[in-house]
Amino acid sequence: MKHIIMKVNHLFLLLSVVLTVFSCSSDGYEPEPEPIIPVNKVQASFEYTISETDAHVLFLNNTSVGETDFTSVWDFGLGNGTVNDAAGLEEVTYANPGEYTIKLTVTNKAGKTEESKKIIVDENGICPNGICGSVSGEGLKGLATTFSVGMITRSSWVSGDNQYTDLLKQEFNNLTSEYEMKMNVMYPSEGNYDFSAADAIVNFAQANDMNVHGHALIWHNATPDWVTNFSGSDAEFEAMVQDYITTVVTRYKGKVRSWDVVNEAIDDGSGNPLRSSVFKDKMGDDYIRKCFQWARDADPDVLLFYNDYNIAASSSKRAAIFDLVDDLGNLIDGVGAQMHISYNGPTAADIQSVADATVSRGLKLHFSELDIRANPDGDQTTLTNERATAQKAKYKEVVQIYNAIPLDNKFALTVWGLRDNESWLIDFWGNPDWPLLFDENYNKKQAYQGYVEGLQ
Repeated sequence: MKHIIMKVNHLFLLLSVVLTVFSCSSDGYEPEPEPIIPVNKVQASFEYTISETDAHVLFLNNTSVGETDFTSVWDFGLGNGTVNDAAGLEEVTYANPGEYTIKLTVTNKAGKTEESKKIIVDENGICPNGICGSVSGEGLKGLATTFSVGMITRSSWVSGDNQYTDLLKQEFNNLTSEYEMKMNVMYPSEGNYDFSAADAIVNFAQANDMNVHGHALIWHNATPDWVTNFSGSDAEFEAMVQDYITTVVTRYKGKVRSWDVVNEAIDDGSGNPLRSSVFKDKMGDDYIRKCFQWARDADPDVLLFYNDYNIAASSSKRAAIFDLVDDLGNLIDGVGAQMHISYNGPTAADIQSVADATVSRGLKLHFSELDIRANPDGDQTTLTNERATAQKAKYKEVVQIYNAIPLDNKFALTVWGLRDNESWLIDFWGNPDWPLLFDENYNKKQAYQGYVEGLQ
């Protein structure tokens, strides 16, 4: 009997243990496993400065930051392998002229990342910002001895002495107002002109020995509302436009070297007809000729241009534009070919076609709105070295084509913006881009060097 009771007690004890285990398990009392914290790659990054005492010496600073342990390895591009990053700055000497790619590789548990930068070394040492031979302080205008080097600006940008105006005066000798010498700004309401912004730009140019290219007397996208909705007769409308052109051109006679009389009048659609506009509707298909005649009458010595886009990219539009130019005869002095292009197109042959068509007519050629998109497909978040190199090559190509035309046909090559962050393309396309010669900190880019090489 005693043995039976002991067995029953053992059974009860065993049952209690089993129930306790299942109860704890089902009620979630099992100890929680420690969370697994993901490890992210550490992004490699570095900066460099040129020694102030020896232009052949570079100081490299590893700026990589990570939340976990990582190792950093340098390849200085000298062909002698890699070295581990040491505390503080790395001091490297580049004694021989050439191009060197510096690479930093950072590794942690999640893997590797790399950053690379190219430097250029000439006989004088490491070239600041990759730009060698700085034209003895004369800038681009010092190299381009046979044509004007143009830049757009705004009245607010030339209102004081600062880094912007210093660079403008250093590099350029031809100014174009980005938008303040158009009808909607200069003639905002009937009978009331406002020349304050235009005057500021013209006065700055005169004070600094620069030419001014007036842009643009007539443009469908810069027409004030009162003109678009003009309430008078067609004859009164035409008289108003004549008065406007005469007033503006006369005011700046002897101060503005040239004018875009009409801008972008050719449509992009099938057959490339004249674009529909209030000027065409009220003045007829010959409104462009009338505008040119009024400008010529107001200033017989000013150079008169027709300006448009996609002249290189579209052969049919190019043909329509030159048909228009031919109809103007001796009223027109030159063609403004906007160069809003990309690093990968249009082709050199297409750009050359614009030059050939202009030269064959004995007209002056203005590459009037040059910017070269480095990110036309929106696939880049930063300007990579590869894309910057391709952009540099395109700038060189454009400048070479322009520089090769006969002297009598040369006028100006105008870049449409000084710094990348100021470019109209960013808002227009909605993509980051870096289409100009200088970065947002006023540093020369490879694109600048491409321009320089195109002049050589």
